[in-house]
Amino acid sequence: MLPLALTMGDPAGIGGELTLRAWHALRDTERWFIALDDPDRLAALAAAIGCDVPIRLVTDAADAAGIFRDALPVLPVRLAVPGVPGRPDKANARAVIGSIERATALAMRGAVGGVVTNPINKAALYDAGFAYPGHTEFLAALTGAPGKQIMMLASPQLRVVPVTVHASLRDSLAMLNTDMILAAARTTHAALRRDFGIARPRLAIAGLNPHAGEQGALGDEESTIIAPAMTALRAEGIDVSGPWPPDTMFTAAARARYDVAICMYHDQALIPLKTLDMDHGVNVTLGLPIVRTSPDHGTAYDIAGKGVADPTSLIAAIELAALLTERRSAALGGA
Repeated sequence: MLPLALTMGDPAGIGGELTLRAWHALRDTERWFIALDDPDRLAALAAAIGCDVPIRLVTDAADAAGIFRDALPVLPVRLAVPGVPGRPDKANARAVIGSIERATALAMRGAVGGVVTNPINKAALYDAGFAYPGHTEFLAALTGAPGKQIMMLASPQLRVVPVTVHASLRDSLAMLNTDMILAAARTTHAALRRDFGIARPRLAIAGLNPHAGEQGALGDEESTIIAPAMTALRAEGIDVSGPWPPDTMFTAAARARYDVAICMYHDQALIPLKTLDMDHGVNVTLGLPIVRTSPDHGTAYDIAGKGVADPTSLIAAIELAALLTERRSAALGGA
């Protein structure tokens, strides 16, 4: 099995601590990964938080498998200045971006099975020319798939896909249209079949308005925007249901009736998932030619460097990336 590429994330955040603790948790498994990071930073951080992690520099991702049980393999990406926990420095922005670019290039040429990204702070990267709303859009540009990317949040209890993502609520409502719902649903359906091994995915489509519009009394988007998308999807043989009232579709009984919830805007999707299972939530980018996952949290500057960051979500992201890589490889082999 190919190793995964784990990016640096913001060197002022908790990503480095998570990387170290994830290696400890997975060192005796075959969930190998290679860190694209500054080895001096990781070594200093390990000493500061009392986490015994031997660091081994490598020049080839293929070396990870033979090293991983005994040491954390690191493909060096050097910082311009030492990272200070809780204090982002724009001088290091180029290294953060370079880690993502290099990991993506490794995945694109098949040297690693997929990419797992540690959290970044976009505002800290803008001075270095980062012009994207987030990781997802940047990765789409790097892989030649701009406009095709779809964000899924997945946990053992729930999968959600927001149709509109990094936009204000006002802008999200203004931009929502039938074609966007169709694109999100089609990409999600294909990914659930290929990467998640679900032969006939069941997609629940959320309504936009309270009570899914109450037959037009509380809004007509369900009939004018959402229903046409559902009609087209059914004509393609995709199993869709809805529009579901957003306030009842995330109960335990309701979740048993679908494999993914297609939601109309960011918080409609992420609030229920994070409420149900924040620790095991994983951000998955669908629609890319590579596998990419990420923990479902941010840089957590307030606890960075204190040795208390919980690696559960990053470990879940690594586990899921490895599983998706295996399934995608099997699907390609079967073709």
